[in-house]
Amino acid sequence: MGNPSRPIERISVLIPVYNEERTILELIRRVRAVELPYQREIVVVDDGSTDGTREALAQEAEGARDLKVIYHAVNRGKGAAVRTALTAATGDVLIIQDADLEYDPRDYPVLLRPIVEGRTQVVYGSRFLGEHKAMYFWHAVGNRFLTLVTNLLYDTTLTDMETGYKVFTAEVARRLRLRSDRWGFDPEITAQILKRGYRIYEVPIAYNGREYWEGKKITWRDGITVLVTLLRCRFLD
Repeated sequence: MGNPSRPIERISVLIPVYNEERTILELIRRVRAVELPYQREIVVVDDGSTDGTREALAQEAEGARDLKVIYHAVNRGKGAAVRTALTAATGDVLIIQDADLEYDPRDYPVLLRPIVEGRTQVVYGSRFLGEHKAMYFWHAVGNRFLTLVTNLLYDTTLTDMETGYKVFTAEVARRLRLRSDRWGFDPEITAQILKRGYRIYEVPIAYNGREYWEGKKITWRDGITVLVTLLRCRFLD
């Protein structure tokens, strides 16, 4: 007997954004262009941008029924922006979407399918399973190492813990107690999902990684933050 399908009326796309004036409006256009049989809302949290992103969003939000824009007075980090977006979201399923065009919204049907079919309540899009532009070597090594540590600590078999595409039901969202403001967000949400007994379903996604000259922000120091967060969540929280 198969799993019962999960009824979905509305999806919420959560977009934390910081200084992405060049890409944010194009991303919103791409999110709107995806054909889905559900209502959708786009929740953008501007995390203290100083480059014109705020002004572009304010103009885009005028008269837009599908777009909510929330502004942080100062930059607080991706984790803080996602927490703010979670409080404003009203969808049955939530999709976390980076604002830099590395991740393609055309993957939404693939990401949503396991939830719609009742197979899981959490889906991660894996950059290592799908087609992708070659990453920086040490970024790939770091990602695989941190994913390996996650698998060892939480008894799972993920291929891409640090993915920007994390999709989950409103029920899962209500059980999260997130507090990491910056790069500790991805390991913290993963740890809480796994410790609460949810199994993560991975699907392949396309990935078009940015270069540093295009604004890529992560460094090796952020990897240390991720590792410390994984250990904290496993043994202290």
